[in-house]
Amino acid sequence: MHRIRAITLDLDDTLWEIGQVIVRAEDLLWQHLSEHCPRIPGKFSAEDLRQIRSSVVAEFPNHGHDFRFLRKKVLENLAREAGYSIDIVEPAFAVFDRARNDVELFPDVLPHLQTLAENFALVALTNGNANLKTIGIEHLFHDVVTASDVGVAKPDKVIFDIAVSRSGFSAAETLHVGDHPEIDIDGARQAGLRTAWMNRSDAGWPAHLPNPDAVVSTVTDLLSVLEPATRCMLGKEDLA
Repeated sequence: MHRIRAITLDLDDTLWEIGQVIVRAEDLLWQHLSEHCPRIPGKFSAEDLRQIRSSVVAEFPNHGHDFRFLRKKVLENLAREAGYSIDIVEPAFAVFDRARNDVELFPDVLPHLQTLAENFALVALTNGNANLKTIGIEHLFHDVVTASDVGVAKPDKVIFDIAVSRSGFSAAETLHVGDHPEIDIDGARQAGLRTAWMNRSDAGWPAHLPNPDAVVSTVTDLLSVLEPATRCMLGKEDLA
């Protein structure tokens, strides 16, 4: 770890819990549709929505990485089937998007992100659509790489390569931190990065995967893991 100079950092379920955030965002979206486009909730059941989502994913296989695109296509389908203009899509999606970015950082995150940003090139690397400016932490990141922007999603090697390139360092000098064993950790390992599994739930590591370089449960733990790298940059330890 003493050679680490850059960190690619997953967001959802690494810096905040996302499951209940999405549930709430979808509830608020449905409330919006009920008020402004009542024929949609009157026509479609929860099972109908699942089928429409599945059909949209099947229709646009090259956009499987882009959740924003797929959600808007679902809304377009709902609008057309219920006899509305697709002009309703953007205002409706904006309701979802605002709620999706109304997240609560884990308590250990904000106190230590600043320290990470001061010592490493910090690059957000996500398959999701978090807006760091809206969340209020964009200033702590050197760059942000999203699947929707670059056209591929983790665990594809390409997205890791792009994030490493944006950091200004090599893959061997980059640590990827994320919560998902396959998507984050094994994907990063195969791209040549060092890895730290953010295991906030005390889960077991999948037996079929090579172990990560480190296991942490908080950003506080991560700082401890990175202490050798910090010492090197302060000139307190030989790089050899």
